[in-house]
Amino acid sequence: MVITSATYVVSSPDYKHCPKPDRPEYAFIGRSNVGKSSLINMLCNHQKLAKTSATPGKTQMINHFAIESASSAKDHDRWYIVDLPGYGFAKVSQQQRKQWEKMMEDYFRKRETLVNVFVLIDSRHSPQRADIEFVNRLGEWEIPFCIVFTKSDKTTQQDVSRNVKSFLNEMRKTWQFLPPHFITSTVKKTGRDKILAAIETWNKSFENRDKE
Repeated sequence: MVITSATYVVSSPDYKHCPKPDRPEYAFIGRSNVGKSSLINMLCNHQKLAKTSATPGKTQMINHFAIESASSAKDHDRWYIVDLPGYGFAKVSQQQRKQWEKMMEDYFRKRETLVNVFVLIDSRHSPQRADIEFVNRLGEWEIPFCIVFTKSDKTTQQDVSRNVKSFLNEMRKTWQFLPPHFITSTVKKTGRDKILAAIETWNKSFENRDKE
């Protein structure tokens, strides 16, 4: 897959204000400062597409980016990348936190064209409670997701391997089958081709589903 176009579309306060559900979309979410915007920019090969910030909680709405890509199977695909607010929120009020949580739950459970959620996990750390609780919640809602371990260039490969293994082992305590996972580095562009290949496969499945 080669991404030929990536443009910002709109920031929505809830799923009802999102763009018309006329194509597959892929949501990206993780704890604050996990490297979400950098990963989106790396995937799209567009360093200024998603706004990066050192301030936790910068993303506060549902942000849609329209993507066009070329593949060997057809001339082009049209799909969305969706940048979501982080969980394990920064310093915000309890009311604001509840609003964010409801916004995201409604989006996950009611957005009919959502194909997959990419849950970003910082590979430098051992399993964090907030991450485990979040993936378990997606499981309860029966939302398809995969794990993206970020910032693999920021520590040793030994640490990355240990932390990835520890996280997956923690999931095995309650999960019979584990979701797909990717190890990434936005500096080295590690994992980019594998993630885009997965999206290309899901796009084909989505198209076939619409034809049925």
